[in-house]
Amino acid sequence: MLDQFPVLAGMPRQLEDLPGGLTNRNVKITTPAAAYVARCSVSGANLLGIDRDNEYLNSRAAERAGVGAPVIDYRPDLGILLVGFIEGTTLTNADMARPDVLARVAEGCRTLHGGPRFRDRFNMFERQPEYLTTVRANGFRMPADYLEFADDFTAIARVLDTGDQTTVPCNNDLLAGNFVDDGQKVWLIDYEYSGNNDPCFELGNIWAECGLSTDQLAELVTRYYGRPLRHKTARARLQGIVGKYGWTLWGCIQHGCSELEFDFWEWAMQRYDSAVAEFRSPDFTRLLTDAQAPD
Repeated sequence: MLDQFPVLAGMPRQLEDLPGGLTNRNVKITTPAAAYVARCSVSGANLLGIDRDNEYLNSRAAERAGVGAPVIDYRPDLGILLVGFIEGTTLTNADMARPDVLARVAEGCRTLHGGPRFRDRFNMFERQPEYLTTVRANGFRMPADYLEFADDFTAIARVLDTGDQTTVPCNNDLLAGNFVDDGQKVWLIDYEYSGNNDPCFELGNIWAECGLSTDQLAELVTRYYGRPLRHKTARARLQGIVGKYGWTLWGCIQHGCSELEFDFWEWAMQRYDSAVAEFRSPDFTRLLTDAQAPD
């Protein structure tokens, strides 16, 4: 199959499965000339709303922005996106707590967000209802009290709709493992959920997925915008809560249909329990107010 890619045809090569990849298989391909990563799509029905053409086009845009891996080839008929391998350290949550790393992360996000527009948009207030429909239609398990927090989710939507509606090209799935740090800058990889979105979703999702403290979120927002902004920090935290609540259903779908040996239910419940804690926090009402307040 790999010989169907001109850059690999007839080349001696070594293959190595890379860790991660809950919706695709990632294979490092090393040749005498260069190293590549083949992102191999998992076959079967797509219940997660992943558009592989969108991933390809937005990966090219991220490359042009200067923070995405070079896109070498794309064969939708084979279900493979071939990108260049980036030399560097794949970050962990512990790395994300370091101020120097957080500074490079903020710069990487700002660079991506200032690059070419993406093809489509991503909005968790649209994606979450789609995931909910999928869960219900397929009879997948979800937290028994999940819908008890629907009004809180709606309250966030209402508040954020009154603020800045600027959208920028966002990765939307920046787990620590989707950053590669070469010591000078960070590269942003994996554009399955990419789309034009509120930049505060990107920042808030990083906070939520990378285990940052609220102080570290404030530092990330400050470094991103160049100065402390109370309303942007509140907006980012609210978007992080929105992400936790929405990605919970992503985990429920995977728990119901994925063939991978991975505890998707535990993954989902980690995000759900964290979202519930935020909804019930005494900070929640203040966040709704702060997100609307001028600095």
